[in-house]
Amino acid sequence: MSDKTVHSDSAFMARRDAARDRIDALTGAKGGAADDRLAWFHTVYREAGGDPAAVPWADLAPKQAIVDWLAENPGNGKRAIDIGCGLGDNAEALAAAGYKTEAFDLSEDAILWAQKRFPDSFVSYRAADLFQLPSEWLAAFDLVQECYTIQALDGDLRTKAIEVMAGLVAPGGQLLLINRSQDETGAAKGPPWPMKPSEWQRFETFGLTMVREEFYEIERPGRIIPHVRAVFFRKW
Repeated sequence: MSDKTVHSDSAFMARRDAARDRIDALTGAKGGAADDRLAWFHTVYREAGGDPAAVPWADLAPKQAIVDWLAENPGNGKRAIDIGCGLGDNAEALAAAGYKTEAFDLSEDAILWAQKRFPDSFVSYRAADLFQLPSEWLAAFDLVQECYTIQALDGDLRTKAIEVMAGLVAPGGQLLLINRSQDETGAAKGPPWPMKPSEWQRFETFGLTMVREEFYEIERPGRIIPHVRAVFFRKW
């Protein structure tokens, strides 16, 4: 499983490396207080100046692990939500696979950027805080798509995120999780902070059952990054 991303574009990556030095120096870049960490996401998008290279997680393509899963699990009109949608690529993949898709991000700048990129989109984009979501979203979605949000959080934010995401899954629905992974023995270093099995298994404490767990690696220049793709189901 490999991602088809912009990482082979040397000019893009040079701009990304330059931007990383700047944004890594911002308050909240390395974790710390919850308010500082959340403010950091706003600042990254606001100061990107319209260049996706300045947004470290923006690859301008859906994650291949999502595309592969959707090929076997079309939506057929079911309702889906993309958590932390960023510039919209994963949300667009959900919609293209036949899901009636809603997508949200903490940053209004990210939402406006996604809408500009996909002006004819069928996705309903909106700015929203994961920890203050609309009450009508509770247990409302046949598919909850979580890719790389949890690994960007630390401490209490990370623990609470798992509970909130689980709460969005409707009876008979699924949660698709894609994050960096590591084993239980080492200390997580980040950001991003890879998830341990004991962390994603916590979804089961909130009424979900893990029905599939796959491990794979993504190769980047000079490193190999372990990942997990897990699927959870909520009984009727």
